[in-house]
Amino acid sequence: MPKVVDHDQRRVELVKATWRIIARHGIEGATMREIATEAGFANGALKPYFGTKDDLLTFAFGHVFSQTNLRIERSTAGLTGLAAVRAYCHEILPLDETRVSEARIVIPFWQKALSDAVKAQLHSESMLQWRLALLGHVAEARAAGEVHTSVSDTDVVGHLMNVVLGAQITAALSPQEHGPESLVMQLDGYLRLLATGD
Repeated sequence: MPKVVDHDQRRVELVKATWRIIARHGIEGATMREIATEAGFANGALKPYFGTKDDLLTFAFGHVFSQTNLRIERSTAGLTGLAAVRAYCHEILPLDETRVSEARIVIPFWQKALSDAVKAQLHSESMLQWRLALLGHVAEARAAGEVHTSVSDTDVVGHLMNVVLGAQITAALSPQEHGPESLVMQLDGYLRLLATGD
């Protein structure tokens, strides 16, 4: 009887192999052959799933986004206001090896999105989802009297997005200066400013 292949699982295995290769060799070292070898597949076995490395990178970005959203859903469950904002941001910030690896996927995706309309649209839609969710939490915090700054909710969320997305770059490029403790302190410092209005 032929072996039943779980195609979704195989795609995830290929994404995880891509993470490991990029972590070791960068995006240029992530050839289809290297990824196939890392995942334990024959080189030709990738073609039914991803015709090109760009296709794989796009899927990898989508996978990273969905995994982050699953973590966000779990970590913010039952939280409101600034506590929800803090938990939300923690799941995007590169605070452990998994999230640093995700950043290493996202960074080359951003580079590709600069000249690829499909990738740019995917990124835009993904970031809009995060901004709207954070806007809801910040508005909730303000209504509950947790936020005292005169800065608009839209600008607060814009700053938060710059913090979490910028941290993906700094943590990947200079982890010694931008480790988890430092990133958490920076976020908490900003949240204190929102709370005090200073």
